Formats: sequence, C-alpha cells, structure tokens
Amino acid sequence: MIQKRANSRHLDFFIRIRRAFNTCLLPIEPQTPSVSTNESDHTTLCLSLLDRLIRRGLLSSAQQVIQRIIMQCLSVPDAMSAVNFVTSRGMKLDSCSYGALVRVLVNSGELQVAKALYDESINSGGSDLDPALLNSMVVCYCKLGELEEAKSHFDRITAMNYVAYKGTCDELLRGFCAQDRVLEAFDYFMGINEAGILLDFKSCYMLVDGLCVKGYLDEAHHVFDIMRHRRVPCTFYLWKSLVYSFCKRARIEEAELLSTEMESEGLFVDKKIYTTLINGYCKNKKMKMAMRLFLRMLKTGCQPDRYTYNTLIHGFVNLGLLDKGWVLHNQMVESGIKPDAVTYLIMIRKFCKEQKVDCAVMLLDNMRNNGIAPTVHCYTALIAALYKENRLTEVDDLYYKMLDNGVVPDHVLFFTLMKMYPKGHELKLAYIILQAVAKVGCGFDRSFLPASDTSNFTTDSELEIEQLLGEIVQSNSYLANVAFSIYIIALCGAGKTEGALLCMDKMFSHGCQPLLSTYNSLIKCLFQEGLVEGVSSLYNLMQERGIVPNLATYLIMVNEHCRRGDLASAFGILDEMDERGLKPSVAIYDSIIGCLSREKRIFEAEDTFKSMLEAGVDPDEVIYVTMINAYSKNGRAIQACQLFHKMVEHGIQPSSHAYTAIINGLVKKNMTAKGCRYLDRMLEDGFVPNNVLYTSLINQFLKKGELKFAFRLVNLMESCQIEHDLITYITLVSGICRSIACMTGKWHVTHKNADRSREVLLQLLQQKSLVPRENHLRISSKSLEEIKFIALKFMEEIIGTRFMPNLYLYNGMISGLCWAHRMQDAYGHLELMQRDGVLPNHVTFTILIDGHIRCGEIDLAIGLFNKMNSHGCIPDRIVYNTLIRGLCKAGRLLDALSLSHTMHKRGFFPSKASYENLFSCLCASQLCVHAWRICEEMLARGFIPCQYNLNMFLCLLSEEDKVHEAQVVHDMLLCKRSTVGGDVLKRVKFIDKVARSLLIELYHKQRQQVLVS
Repeated sequence: MIQKRANSRHLDFFIRIRRAFNTCLLPIEPQTPSVSTNESDHTTLCLSLLDRLIRRGLLSSAQQVIQRIIMQCLSVPDAMSAVNFVTSRGMKLDSCSYGALVRVLVNSGELQVAKALYDESINSGGSDLDPALLNSMVVCYCKLGELEEAKSHFDRITAMNYVAYKGTCDELLRGFCAQDRVLEAFDYFMGINEAGILLDFKSCYMLVDGLCVKGYLDEAHHVFDIMRHRRVPCTFYLWKSLVYSFCKRARIEEAELLSTEMESEGLFVDKKIYTTLINGYCKNKKMKMAMRLFLRMLKTGCQPDRYTYNTLIHGFVNLGLLDKGWVLHNQMVESGIKPDAVTYLIMIRKFCKEQKVDCAVMLLDNMRNNGIAPTVHCYTALIAALYKENRLTEVDDLYYKMLDNGVVPDHVLFFTLMKMYPKGHELKLAYIILQAVAKVGCGFDRSFLPASDTSNFTTDSELEIEQLLGEIVQSNSYLANVAFSIYIIALCGAGKTEGALLCMDKMFSHGCQPLLSTYNSLIKCLFQEGLVEGVSSLYNLMQERGIVPNLATYLIMVNEHCRRGDLASAFGILDEMDERGLKPSVAIYDSIIGCLSREKRIFEAEDTFKSMLEAGVDPDEVIYVTMINAYSKNGRAIQACQLFHKMVEHGIQPSSHAYTAIINGLVKKNMTAKGCRYLDRMLEDGFVPNNVLYTSLINQFLKKGELKFAFRLVNLMESCQIEHDLITYITLVSGICRSIACMTGKWHVTHKNADRSREVLLQLLQQKSLVPRENHLRISSKSLEEIKFIALKFMEEIIGTRFMPNLYLYNGMISGLCWAHRMQDAYGHLELMQRDGVLPNHVTFTILIDGHIRCGEIDLAIGLFNKMNSHGCIPDRIVYNTLIRGLCKAGRLLDALSLSHTMHKRGFFPSKASYENLFSCLCASQLCVHAWRICEEMLARGFIPCQYNLNMFLCLLSEEDKVHEAQVVHDMLLCKRSTVGGDVLKRVKFIDKVARSLLIELYHKQRQQVLVS
C-alpha cells in the first residue's frame, strides 16, 4: 500500500505538469505564481518582464528569463507555477529551460517525476539536448540506480565535447561503487581526472575503499596517488584502510612503505597498524623484518600491547625458535604486560606438536599458578596430544579436571574427542558432552540415563538429547549455539544427514545461529552422500545469514570436489577465494595437485605447484611429497629427483615419506641403481626401512612381473620383523591376481645390470634385518597353475589373519578370482564376506561387473549394475566407465551412449579412455551424428582424440561429404592446441597435417560436384 501511494503521488504530480504543458494557446489572463512576501516585488517584476517579452515575440530572451526564474525557485511548486505562467501564454520551453526544471525536480528528490517528464516531453522530441539537462539526468539515473542509462547520458555529454559537472561525476562514481562496479568506476575516474575535474573526498574515498575490498590494490593505490597529487585531503582512516588492505593481500613491504609515507605526512602510526604489519611479516616467516618494525615501534614511542607481543611470540614459535619466544615473553612481563591465555596457548600447542607433552602439561600448571585460567583450547590441544601418545588415563583425568575448573566444553573439543572414539559412538559422546555443558555452563545436572545405559543409544535417547537442548536454550543463548552445533556435528558424523538438517531448522526456530564449524560439517556430510545441489543451497544460506566461509570451508569443498574428480569446480573455488581476497592454504593446493596426479594430468599439476609458489604460499614437506609422488607415478623420475633437492635447499628435512616416494619412482622407471643411492642416504639420515617402503617396492616388482624378487622382499620384511599391515596384504593380493591375468606363458627377463641393482637394494635393506628365517613362500617354476596355487594358498592365509573380515581384502580376493575367470568362486567369496558382516561397496560391484564383461556376460553385468542402488551402493565414475567399456565391447553402442548421458545427470563425465572407446566404436559403426557429438564433448572436456580415431572420423565425414563438420573439428583442434603442451602439442600438430589433407580432399570432391551440377 505504501508503494501504491508513492506511485500515485508521482502520477498526480506528472498529470498536473502535463495539463500545464498542454494548455490552449489562446491568450488568457496572466496567472501570478505563489511567492513569499519578501520576494513578491522581484518576482512580479520578473513575470511582468517575461510577459512583455512574450507579447513582443522576443521568445529567445523570454527563454533566458524563465530559465533564470526556474533556477532561483526554492521549491517544486514555485517552479511549476512559473512554468504554468509561460505555457499559458503559448510559449514552449526549450531544452535549457527543461534542464533547469529537471534540475529542480532532481534536487527536490522528485526523481520519478523528473524521469517521466524527461521521457515524455523532452527525450521523445529527438532534438539536441542541453548539456545541463543531460547532467541533471545523469544524477537522476544514478540516484534511481539505473547506471546503464546514467552511463549512456554521461557518454553523450563527452561526445558533445562538453565537460560534465563536478557533482555529476561524483554521483556517477558513487553509483558505481554502491553497486560494486569498482573497475568501471576506476575507468571513469581516470577519464574525469584527465578532464581536469577535481572530485570531492567522499567519492574518492568510496572508490579507494571499494577497490581495496575487491582486491584491486594497484588501482586503489593509483587513485590514492592522484588524490595526493591534486591535494585532496587524505585522512588517517584512508591511509589506515590502504595499509590494512595491502597486509590482507600479503603485500607487506608495500604496506610498510605506505606507513612510512604516512608518517612523513605528519600522521601518527598507531600500535594497531604496527601490529598488523608485524603480523604480516610473521605469517610470511620474515621474523627479522617483524623485529625491525617492533624496534621502530618502540623508538617512535608507540607502546606495544599484549596482542603485539603474542603476534611476535607466535611467529618465532612457529619457526621452532622457542628460546626467542621466551625472551619476548620475559620482555613482556618486564614491561608490565601480563601474559594471557593466548600467550600460553601458543607455547602449549608448539610443545604438543613437537611431542613434548610433559612440557605442555607443566606450562598448563604454570598458568594456574600465575592466576591465568586455562581456556578450553588449551585443554583441547593437550587432550589430543595425550591421546596420540596413548596416555588414555591422563586424557580422562585432564578432561574431568577441566570440568572441575569450570571450563565449558565446546564444539572443537567435541570434534577432537569424536576422532578418538570408535565409529558409531558419536551420539553417545555428544550426550556426555552436552550433559557437561549443561552442568558446568548452565548450572543444572540432567543425567537422564545411567552411565551403563548410554552404551545402547536409541531413538528415545535422541529425544532426551533434544529435551536437554531445549533446557540449555532457555538458560544460555550463547551455549545454546555451541550445544546445537555439537549435536549437529555428531549427527553428521553418524551419517544422519536428514536429522542434522532438521536439527538446524529447530536451531533457527529457537533464534540460534549455527557456528561456522557446524556449516562445515554439514557441507562435508552432504558431499559424502552425493548431494551436491544441497551443498550449494546450504552454502548460499550460510552467506545470506552473514557467515563468511573460512579456509576450512574451502578446504572441505576442494577435497570433496577432488574426491569426485570434479577439478573444474575445485579450480572454481580457487577463483572465488581470489575474488574474496583469501590466499588458499597449502593443504588446498595439495588436494588439487593430488587429484591432478591421479588423473594423470601432470603438466597441470606442475603448473598448479608453480602458481602456488607465485601466490606466495610456502610449500611444506607434505606438498613436496605429493608433487614428488605425482612425478614418480607419472614416470618423471628425473623431475622428482630435482624437486627433492629443491626441497632440501629450502631447508625442509626430507621424511621417510619423501624418500619412499623418490625411491618408488626410480624403481618404477628401472633406475634401481639410483634408487639405491637415495636408500643409502635415507639410512644415513637415521630412517629405518618401514612397512610403507617395503610395500611400495613389493608393489613395483609385482607390477613388473618379477614375482621371485617380490617374494624375496616379503621374506626380508618378515626377517626384519616388520609386520604386514592391511595395505601390504591388499598389495600382495592384487599383485598376485594381476599376475594371473597377465600370464601369457612368458616370464619376465631382466638384464644383468638390473640383477646387480636389485641385489644392492636387498643388501641395503638387510642392514637392518635380523637372522633370516626360512621363506614361507617360494616360486620355483614359471607356470600359470603355480601362480594360481600360490594365490589361493595366500588367500587362505589371509583369511586367518587379524585383518579379516576386511572389505578391501575381500575385494582383492574377488578381483583375483574374476581375473582367473572363476566367477562362481568369486560369488562364493561374496557370500562369505556378507556372512562375516561385511557389506559390499561400489568397488565390489565394479570388480564383479568387470569380471562378467571379461567373460562376455554383458547382460549379467547390466543386471548387477541395476542392483547396486538396492544394496545401498551409489555407482561412481569408475563403475560407469567400466560398464561403458563393456557395452562398447558387446556392440551395444546406443546403450553406452544412454549410460554416458545418465552419467552427466549424476554429475560425472566419462574418462578419456571411455570417450576414446565410444568414439572409436561409433566411427567403426558409421554412426556419424553420434560420433560428432562425442567428439564435441571430448574437446569441451579438454580431451584430444587419438590420431587413429580422429583420422577414422575425418574419413567418415569425407565419405558422407560433411565439409562443415570436418572444418569445425579442425578449427576446434587448432583452438585446443594453444591450451596443451609437451607431447600432446606435438601430437596435435601431426593431427593437423592429417586433418588438412583430408579436408583438402573433401573440398576438391565437393567442388567437383558443384562443377558437375
């Protein structure tokens, strides 16, 4: 109703104007406008002059007078009265007079009326408009938020070789900034500045601030320099905003330079600015620069506070310089500043990270002695460290001591404890923690269930938790947020996504705000259930409610996208972070590089690693190992070695994981001798060959078909009393089964140099062995039957180990039987597996589907695929690709195409191998239209068809005289050539030659047909 009244007011006002302008031209009695008593004489004289000029036909002079009268009017009614005076005498207003009227309307806030008047009576005429009128309309459109119209009219002013008014320029810039179109505002600012117009401080401040928020710091700094050059006053807050923005983007040196210039302008750099700069240097591990700033701060008389000292202590402690951290701690005490819980938390976390838990416990006691109450974060760090050292009794004691000291558990502590508890106990743990929150935080004890009953957590128990939550809500609103978050995290951990979402709705109904960690847990849970659209909705809801995603949020999303193989979305997250001014953590880059490595996209992994370094993100040992593994697994052992040495040069001590990755890569490339040198260096560094190293070596030699040497490593592993873990057994099972499948009557033949290298490898590994025991598994002959016998015997041994029943081992054994074409025995193991309480997963189904495909039983494979959902298994990308391969092999191409479309709907895309298989079969079957669509999809996904398939497709197009389609394929290949590198680039160049010859042939054929016709 309010909107209706506003519109009617504008409409009535506009009708009055239209009536005045459409008055009959016959002479009538003059109408005197309403004016104040003090101005009546002057107004009467002006109107009298105007009347005489009109009667004499001096309309040009009359237009000037009416224009001046309108401009001097203090209100809209006065202006309208003057307009009515002239229109009643048959004189039409010219462009300048209309401009004066529009200006009065705009200045009075009658924007809609001004716009209506302009559209109906002025702009529709098609005549040249007065620049003053255009200026007024630019201001009008800006205030209405119609920036495109404002831009258009502003450009018309400049096209007429006029300079816009200063107020017009200010209004345009503010309009752009208000809509976050800061780059457009910057472009106009530069043009306005070149025209010599000096904008006011408010417009410049909005532009600088907007550019800083969006991360366009160079543009912001340029505007700031222009302001200083043109002597626009730069306030302390503007300087401060620029310094903070440069610090936020990790451009600390430039931020410090700004602070120096700020001092030269006579402005005082306060301790907040100094601390921000110090924090930036500490984050970049430039502690000398941080200390230099600290000393400069003291020299200028700016006294540091507790936050300043804590920032420096944190910087030194992170670099492992605990002594310097304690020096600053003592200096802080001497200066009269008492350390707080944050100071001690920094030290405690460092001691826990370095596995000096006893020192951390002593520090906690020291806190209490000094009258500083430890926070829940201090207890959380210590509880996690004690658990890692298996000091479970001390974990319980510390937890109850925390409650006795009145410290309320929070969601972070709950999450830490949840990792310690066995799977399936999440809700029981949540109930215990919520009881503690109620007792310690709210002052009431509600032990609804005896301690013995909490082991059987039922639906009734969940209702009691909700009742407990209701009482906490009534008692303490802040703890209600924490309590709800704990419960939602527990529901997510238990896989009860629907319950977690319902709990969030109840949370909203109570007026509570979920914590960021709650959203993070829900996002992860939705991802794991494949509800990607639900993630998007929740992510938008989170931001609408004012919760800003942090690095943990982005890490979860990137990890899950990478786990699903959706690298496009993962890179999209990186772009979003860049827009928000957030620097991705090294863990985010590690996840993406690991996924690229698994996808065999090593060049992109390499580029991503370089981009990380260029972005100023310091690599850690984990990401170096990931990249070394990427090189090693993709057959680039030399590059892996080079990166290993760069890691050492940057002061990062290689761990056993780094040595294992590099040795594994060298052995894979048959560079065992060089691998031995790294093994020798590893032993010199004090590392003992462990299960991971042995397993990786066994895996490599099994892949090479060198079963004898692989089992010598197994026996050596046993003689060194290195226990086989689950991965070792899985490696052995899959390796032996692979040998069954690949056995063709030929045994692997090695060179003498390779034999010597392997013996050196064994000797180095034997340096840590005990007295060798007799081998349990030996291979004396080279027949397929013996390999099968060994495999079955080995499987029997595995069944008796402590690792069974185990899903992965069962999958390995079923895989071996499928490779040996013993499908009946495979299903026997499937039944045994289910009797042991182990449910099959999507990998189990993939193995069986692949087995049926190998046996030529495609209908059974399809039937098994259709049963997956009923068994609670959602088909993943590998299952789809496997079945597509089987359908192509069986000649059911239309079914394969249909399955690929189903993949798209599920958020998956076929692999390159599946695309190639489909493409090849479609071309061979002369299904040109379908082949064309697959080719388009491949190129859109960044896959380039192999030479053979592409030539076959171009031949098919040539046979069907499809010149246009052939040319499109050729152009798309040329376009893709610029985005690939290395070997792929060479292949595309060769493809181009073949494609060009086929195209020329096709053009000649078409030309001959045209000539004949």
